[in-house]
Amino acid sequence: MVKLSQKIELRIEKIVFGGEGLGYFQGFAIFVPMTSIGDVVEAEVISVKKNYARALVTKLIKAGKDRVETDKITFEDFQGCDFAMLKYEAQLRYKTNMVKEVIEKIGKLNAKLVLDCLPSPEEKNYRNKVIEPFSQKKGKIISGFFQKRSHEVFEVEENMLNSKLGNRIIEVFKMIANEEKLTVYDEKKHQGLLRNIMVRTNSFQEAMLVLVVNTKKLEESLKRILLEMTQRIPELKSLYLSFNTKKTNVVLGDKNICIWGEKTLKEELFGIEFHISPTSFFQINVPQTKHLYEKALSLIPDIENKNVVDAYSGTGTIGMLLSKRAKKVYAIEIVESASRDGEKTAKENRITNIDFICGAVEVELDRLLKEGKQLDAIVFDPPRKGIEESILRKVAEVAIPEMVYISCNPSTLARDLKIMADCGYQVGEIQPFDMFPQTSHVECIALLQRVKS
Repeated sequence: MVKLSQKIELRIEKIVFGGEGLGYFQGFAIFVPMTSIGDVVEAEVISVKKNYARALVTKLIKAGKDRVETDKITFEDFQGCDFAMLKYEAQLRYKTNMVKEVIEKIGKLNAKLVLDCLPSPEEKNYRNKVIEPFSQKKGKIISGFFQKRSHEVFEVEENMLNSKLGNRIIEVFKMIANEEKLTVYDEKKHQGLLRNIMVRTNSFQEAMLVLVVNTKKLEESLKRILLEMTQRIPELKSLYLSFNTKKTNVVLGDKNICIWGEKTLKEELFGIEFHISPTSFFQINVPQTKHLYEKALSLIPDIENKNVVDAYSGTGTIGMLLSKRAKKVYAIEIVESASRDGEKTAKENRITNIDFICGAVEVELDRLLKEGKQLDAIVFDPPRKGIEESILRKVAEVAIPEMVYISCNPSTLARDLKIMADCGYQVGEIQPFDMFPQTSHVECIALLQRVKS
C-alpha cells in the first residue's frame, strides 16, 4: 500500500482509456498521466483509493520507445495536451487500442470491428477556436490553461494546439494590454477588467477576436486598444466585446457586441458556406472534419435515392452536407435557436431538400412516419453523454434500416451499440478518427444495419 505524497519508482505497463499510464508498485495499481509504455519514472502519489492510486511524474528515469526525443519540452508544457509526449504514430496506436478495449468490454462486441485510427492532416496548430483565461504573474498579464483541479493559470509560450494565427493574436493583445496597464479579473474580489480572450479562425486565414470583460459598458479606451489590434493583425475581420459581470465559470456574457468588422466569420465545407458567431458551435479541426463527414456520407449505400434523418442536428451542419447527396433530409433539433440558425444557413446556400424540425427525436420520428414519410437512414452525432436509450429503442421500433453513429466518446458509443445490437441491428465497421492530436480524445464513426427478419 502506498501513502499520500510518497515518492515511488515504477514502470508504465499500458495506457488505459482516458490516456493515463498504468504501472504497479509492489503489486498496487498506480495511474500516472503524461507517460508512455516503457517509461520508468519517479512519481509522487497525489491520491490513494482502496484498489488504486494516482501519481504525478517528478522525474523521468528512462524513456519508453514511444516518447518524443526532445530537451525543449517539459512536463509542464503538456497542460491540456496529455498525449503530447508521444510520437504521433504511437498516439494513433494507443487511440485504436483504447477504442477496441471499450468496444469489447462495454459493447460486448468483437474488437476486430475497430479499424486503425485515421491520422489528422495537421498534427499541431489545428484548433480554429481557442479560449484562454487571463491572470497576472509578477505584475505581467499572462494567459494560458487552468491547471488541473485549480484556477491557477499556467502560461504556455506557444500553444501547440491553437492555430498559429490564433497564437499570434493572443500574444499581440497581451503585449498591448501590458503596455496599457489593463487590470485582470480577480474572481475572489470580483474586480479587474480582463477575464478571457477567445479567437476563432477559418480556413482562409481570417480571424475573429472576442474579448471577455468584467464591465457593463463599452469604454472608449478599450475600444481604442482593440482597434489598434486591427492595425497590427491585418487578418482580423471581426472584433467583439463580451460583457460578463457575473460570478460564474461560464466564459461568454449574455451581451456580445461587435464593435468592428463583420458580425460573423465565414467557413466553407463541401461548397456550403457557414457563418460563425462568438456563440456558434463548429468543428475544431476542419481538415479532419472533412474526412470524418466524407466517411459518414459514404457509409450510406445508394444515398441519392434515400430519405435521411439528421438527429441531434444542432445548426444542421451534417444535415446540409447530407442534402448534397441524399434525396431528402429531416434535421431534428430540440434547441429552437439552433434549428432557426440551420434554416437560415440552408436558405443562404439555396438548399431546398432539407426540413428543419424543432422537437424531440423520438416524438418527431413518430410524427414523420404517421405522415407517411419514408425514412431510410438516420445519422446521429450526439454529445459526450451519448444517445438516450428511449431514442435508440424508438429507432429500432420504427425499423429504420440504416444508422450512422458519429461519436466523441467511445465509452457511450460502445454502450449504445450494445443496445442497438440487442434490438436487432448488426454493427459494421467502427472507424476511429484523430480529431484532436496531442490529446487522448478520439472520435469514431460506426455503421449499423437492421438485420432482416
